[in-house]
Amino acid sequence: MRHIVIVNARAGTVLAAGPEAFAARIEAAFHAHDCKAEVRLVPPRELHHALSTAIADAAATPVIAGGDGTINGVLPVLLQAGRPVGVLPLGTVNILGRDLGLVGTLEGQIEALCTGAPVTMDIGRVNDRLFHSISGMGFFSLMAREREYARRRFPFSRAVAFAVAATRSILFTRAISVDIRIGQERRQVEADAVLVTINSFDGPEWRRSKLDGGVFEVHILNAGGLLSRTKAALSVASGHWRSSQNLTSYTGDEVTLTRRDKKRGHITFDGEVERKAGELRYRLLPKAVRLIACRVPPGRAHG
Repeated sequence: MRHIVIVNARAGTVLAAGPEAFAARIEAAFHAHDCKAEVRLVPPRELHHALSTAIADAAATPVIAGGDGTINGVLPVLLQAGRPVGVLPLGTVNILGRDLGLVGTLEGQIEALCTGAPVTMDIGRVNDRLFHSISGMGFFSLMAREREYARRRFPFSRAVAFAVAATRSILFTRAISVDIRIGQERRQVEADAVLVTINSFDGPEWRRSKLDGGVFEVHILNAGGLLSRTKAALSVASGHWRSSQNLTSYTGDEVTLTRRDKKRGHITFDGEVERKAGELRYRLLPKAVRLIACRVPPGRAHG
């Protein structure tokens, strides 16, 4: 079996190992499972074209290697692929990678790709912007922005980077007033954060039991000040965020968020942060992409 692996050449994992050494490691891992890999390291601006070219090669399995932000960036290509595409997670958080069962070492992830099977997955659209897992505003979007800054300042320790990002987010988040429409139901909230996920995340490792459930889940972090935000950060780190008394969750297939102050605010899309103003209309693209996964059946632990 032949794979064409399109790698974000600016991914931190690639830069830390060195491009040639990293490519050789990928090739060796595929070879160990009787698979052949052609590794193409390309700069971020060329990922669309490189992935489209790999998808057009019917004799090979296309694979995109990068973090959640990299996968977010190539969603327009994945929507048009018409065939399953593999994902090789290289980011810091790798929410999508965990959902696909691609965890552990690089070699373990490649083994999962070689033995995996296609799954269908819902995609979200916010106005004209796509996302595959998580979008939101307030505390969580600031956490995403601060995490990227901290990761560059403290590359030697993810724990230190998380602690710095969480502390700055707790101190600098300001409550926002938001009009929320979920289906036909409307509400006005004062919140430290509003987070929209595609399907339901659960458990300590932020995994989804269904990738094509056809719903959004909306999480509202109450505006409780420093104490509320501190508890939220700790609950995210410990995996007990579902039971947080400061969090309220709803489900629906359409969501609209509007800041009442009409200001441009930071919005996160799979860890990538942008500034946007006006109404944010969330719509689902059900079963829009096919990815290669090695998902563990419910009730079984990852081995």
